[in-house]
Amino acid sequence: MSATVVELLARMIQNECVNDGTPDSGHEHRSVETLAGYFGRSGTVVEPHPGRQSVVYRVPGTSAEAPTLMLMGHLDVVPVQASGWSRDPFGGEQVDGFVWGRGAVDMLNQTAAMAAAFKPYLTGEAPPLEGDLVFLGVADEENGGQLGADWILRHHPELVACDYLLTEIASPSFRSEAGPAVPVTVAEKGPGWRTIEAHGVPGHASQPHGTSNALTTAADVITRLAATPTPVHISDEWRAFVAGLPIDAALASRLLDPDAVDSAIEDLAATDPGFARWAHACTHLTLTPTTLRAGQKSNVVPDTAVADIDVRKLPGQDEAAVDDHFRKALGPDLYEELDVEVKFPFPANASPAEGPLWDAIAASIADLTGGFPLPALIPVTTDARFFRARGVVAYGVGLFDDQVSFGDLLSMFHGNDERVSEESVRLTTELLAAVVARFGRAE
Repeated sequence: MSATVVELLARMIQNECVNDGTPDSGHEHRSVETLAGYFGRSGTVVEPHPGRQSVVYRVPGTSAEAPTLMLMGHLDVVPVQASGWSRDPFGGEQVDGFVWGRGAVDMLNQTAAMAAAFKPYLTGEAPPLEGDLVFLGVADEENGGQLGADWILRHHPELVACDYLLTEIASPSFRSEAGPAVPVTVAEKGPGWRTIEAHGVPGHASQPHGTSNALTTAADVITRLAATPTPVHISDEWRAFVAGLPIDAALASRLLDPDAVDSAIEDLAATDPGFARWAHACTHLTLTPTTLRAGQKSNVVPDTAVADIDVRKLPGQDEAAVDDHFRKALGPDLYEELDVEVKFPFPANASPAEGPLWDAIAASIADLTGGFPLPALIPVTTDARFFRARGVVAYGVGLFDDQVSFGDLLSMFHGNDERVSEESVRLTTELLAAVVARFGRAE
C-alpha cells in the first residue's frame, strides 16, 4: 500500500493544480481523473466552473441509523516561486525517502492517504461499515471554497451529507514521557480578509508637489498596519493545547499569560522559529498585507490603489474587533478615507474533543504509537468550517516520523522546498485506516 499511496501523491503534485484565486486556475479536473484511475471507477463529479472539479464517492453502510463519516482532502495548491526551490516544485520527485513538491504537506499527502484508506471499502476488499463512508476530493480550498466545499454545500448538500469529518491539518507529534502527543486539529481561526482601496487625483508624475497620490496613501496604510501590534487573546483552545505540550512549566505559564506571551514567543524563536510563528498566530489577531496594485503608467499619479490584507480571527474575536483594530492602527481620519471590503467573513470554529470519532482517534493513536491525542487550535482556515457550521464534528490528524520537526513542517506550508517523508505518508494512511475501521464498527 505504501508504494501505491506515495505514487498517488507524486502524481497529484505533478498535476499542478495551482489555484491563484482566479476562476480559470486550479485545474482540479486533472486530479479528479487521477483519482478515478486510482479507484478504478469514476465518482460523482461537481463542476461549477470549467475545470474546477470536485469528486464524491460514497459507500453505503449497513445501517441507516449509523452516523456517516467523510474523508475530505482538497486537490488544489497555492502558487509557487520556483527560484526559491531546491527541486522542481511540480516534479513529485522521490529522493532519499522524501516526496518533494507543492502540496506535499498542504494537503496532498493527507488527500492521498485518505484515498488509500477509503479504497478497500469502495472496491469491496473491506466489508462496509455500519454507516456510510464518503470520500470527497474537493476544489478551491485555497481560495475560500467558493468553487468547492462552499458551493457544493449550497447547491448539492445531499452529496456530502455526513455527521463526522476527517480533513486537515496534520502535523508532527511532540515527544513526552507519556508517549507521543499527536496534534489533532479541533479548532481553527476564522477568516475576514480585507480589500482596501485608497483614492487620489490623477496628474502628471513630473509635478508631484501637492498631489493626492493613492499609492502613497496605500503604502502608509500598509506601514501603519505592519507597525501596530495586534491584540492578544488566550482562548480555551490554546490553553488545552499548551496544557498537553511537553514543555517547561514556566514557559507554559508564559504562553498562557497575555502580558508575557510575546516575550515567550521571542524566546521560542531563538531555537524554533516555525513553532514561534505558530504560537504567535494562535494567540493574536493577525493582519498580513499580501498584495498591492496601483497605477496605469509610470508618469501618471495613480488615482486608486488596492491592497489585500489577510485577516485571521481567534475564537472570541469578531469582525467588530477587526474594525476596531484597523481604526486604532490607521487613525479614524485615514480609516474613513478608505473603501474597505470584507471578504470571506467567517467566525473561528471548533469541534469538541469528545465523542465516537475522537475516541476512535485516541484508541488508534494509542495502538499505533503508544501516545495520545493533543487537541489543537490551528491559525489557518480550512473547509471544515463549512461543515462545522452545519453541525458536523470535524478533525484533522495524521502521523509523521521524526525526520521533520513540528516547527520545520509548519514552515513548509505555502513555503519553499515543501516535502514529506514516504514513511509519514505510510503512517498517516495506517492511522486513517485504523480510525475509519474503529469508528465504523463502534459498539
